[in-house]
This record gives sequence, structure tokens and C-alpha cells, in this order.
Amino acid sequence: MAIADDLRMIAQQERELAFAKFDEADAWQLGQFLRAWGQANRAPIAIDVRTFNRPLFFSALPGSTPDNTDWIRRKCNVVDRYRRSSYAIGLELKAKGATLEDRYGLPLLDYAPYGGAFPLVLDKTGVIGSVTVSGLDQREDHMLVVTALCAVLGLDAKKYSLEAVTT
Repeated sequence: MAIADDLRMIAQQERELAFAKFDEADAWQLGQFLRAWGQANRAPIAIDVRTFNRPLFFSALPGSTPDNTDWIRRKCNVVDRYRRSSYAIGLELKAKGATLEDRYGLPLLDYAPYGGAFPLVLDKTGVIGSVTVSGLDQREDHMLVVTALCAVLGLDAKKYSLEAVTT
């Protein structure tokens, strides 16, 4: 896995995983997909779906902790500021050998450039919010959100998958 390959795929995800419309029912469907996946897989995740400054869905599954809720807040702040996925921002910083703190003066207490927060994109409008998962490895958090978006949008998640990590 090369960072450049992941960044190319994430850019495609951000361009193509867009809604024609997005409302409370769509947020509920997205959140319920993630919650059902978490329950079926006994994943200790917390889930958040929101438009900017308006929470629409939240669930904390067994095994998740208050830390997961704080990670969600910090990851959402990255999407809010950059209108990009938190994983993409983290990978870009890693490639440059930088942090949000030293590059932009942003406190790590408020911003987490790690996988799991993805922009909610409305066609012909742009980014209107975010969907976030916390509790798995950051790459898994990211791909879980992408899979959920694909399911709700009726798209093939395999087309948007990041390449497997090799050791």
C-alpha cells in the first residue's frame, strides 16, 4: 500500500460518494446501517452522522468508551475545516512529515487527522456535514464509513475499496 495510491482512491471516493438529496431520513438510514454492522460484528464503535452544527444520528455500541465520542468530535472538526476525509488529511500530513499542529497551528486536542470521518457531499452544493465512526483501526473506520455510504447510495463498495495492506 502506498500513500499516493490511497490518496488517489480517497479523492475518487470524495468526488463520487455524493447524495442527490440528504435529509434526516438519509442520516437515519446511514446511521442504522453502521449500527447494524457494528452489532453484527460486535464492534466497539461509536457512530455520528451530522450536518454542520446539527447532530442527526448518534449511537455508542457496547465496548465503546467516552474516548470514542471525543475522537468523533476531533475527526469531525477536520472534515468541517478541510471539507475532506480525516484519513486523507492524515495521509497527506504523513507524506509531508508534518502534523496539523506544526503545519497549521491546530491543537491536537481539537483536531484528529485519523481515519473515520468522511464528508457528506450533496450534488451541486458541496460538503454539508460528516459521517464518522470511531473504535476500529483508522483505516477500518474509514472503509466502514465508505461501505455504509455505498450501501445507502446503491453503489458497489468494491469499486471504492482501498487496496489491502501488505506487511
